[in-house]
Amino acid sequence: MTENMKDVIIVGGGFTGLTAALELLKRGYSVTVLESESEIGGLAGAFKVGGQKLDKFYHHWFTNDLEVMELIDELGLTKELIINPTNTGMYYANNFFKLSTPLDLLKFTPLKFHNRIRLGLLTLIARRVKNWKALEAKTAKEWLLELGGEDVYKVVWEPLLKGKFGPYAEDVSAVWFWNKLKLRGGSRGKGGEERLVYFKGSFATLAESLAKRVCELGGKIILNQNVVKLHQSTDCWRIQTETDFYTAKNVISTIALPLLGEMIKDFATPQYINKLNCIKYIGNVCLVLELKKSLSETYWLNVNDPTFPFVGVIEHTNFEKPETYNGSHIVYLSKYLPHTDELYSMDTREFLEYSYPYLKRMFPKFEKDWILNSHLWRARWSQPVVEKFYSNMIPNEKTPYDGLFICSMAQIYPEDRGTNYAIREGRRIGKNIDIVE
Repeated sequence: MTENMKDVIIVGGGFTGLTAALELLKRGYSVTVLESESEIGGLAGAFKVGGQKLDKFYHHWFTNDLEVMELIDELGLTKELIINPTNTGMYYANNFFKLSTPLDLLKFTPLKFHNRIRLGLLTLIARRVKNWKALEAKTAKEWLLELGGEDVYKVVWEPLLKGKFGPYAEDVSAVWFWNKLKLRGGSRGKGGEERLVYFKGSFATLAESLAKRVCELGGKIILNQNVVKLHQSTDCWRIQTETDFYTAKNVISTIALPLLGEMIKDFATPQYINKLNCIKYIGNVCLVLELKKSLSETYWLNVNDPTFPFVGVIEHTNFEKPETYNGSHIVYLSKYLPHTDELYSMDTREFLEYSYPYLKRMFPKFEKDWILNSHLWRARWSQPVVEKFYSNMIPNEKTPYDGLFICSMAQIYPEDRGTNYAIREGRRIGKNIDIVE
């Protein structure tokens, strides 16, 4: 079928696409959102546990994530927010260390006392950086070694960089790390404890509320529409999915840049395709366990043991109570890796068998009969690799082709990708884009 001509078709039904649609509809334009999956939300997808929706990939916001807070207020959902102090810790050298407050940091014995002070000062220094562009010529490794020294880097930062970016760890820009330190340092209570925000019923529930508002304003959201090609004609764009065709005066792509490159390769210049392909992405595999018992009292456990395959063990029910999920304790095991890695192709049973010995070593009391259920989720385009001089790698939102625009997670900079900034960028392009009439 061919749908009636729209002013704008948005490719991708995550928070960026939905928020852009909302703002364009407010401006009076006709909008259709095409989503390849069977549900909206993108990386904020969910599944059911105990009758309640649960995020496929763990999510939270910081208290200084103002863009998402404003959207929640606009949708009349402020009462659905949960704001709590959280227990943050580190697993290092077969020991657990609490790292939720400045006092916890002073007790972090793997580092000598003067290095604990240097580690604590890092966040303060990061928050005082005004000109982040001065950091673009440095890698995170170089910058962190300058600020904290070799011991702090080896114990604290190197395992986390390798856990997050794998083979690209030493390529990551200082700007990426600076923003992480700045953001976390600004989400604390009066006692210095970290305070985080969750949305009742999962982030997908917020995405659904946003989608509902889009439809109320006259927008259309069509699921299971995987766009395979864009065709440019003299007066419109023809959008080809695996099953249908759509036409629009304008197209906004919110998906990973290489996917867009594949859609336009028949007419785009090789130079522009190379621009879309120059940013690397790393994938993610996330094992979600429903357990009879809790593993620990820690919500977010950074794993700084290089022999352990996961960057973090996140016990979600140390933030949102287990009763929400029929009494189950929810644990996420997150692994960032290239999509070509063998682990990326494992099924749920294989991945669980692979993971169990590591969990058993970390939590000796843990037994297989604690596992009520397990779920495995993959994200091929989970995280852009932010390298040195990343600002030069990002394509402009306006492409060389009239009426085709890009608004993707790879363009969120100097901040890192996340729901808050996806909403910010969606609002920005929806409010300011010069629509081809």
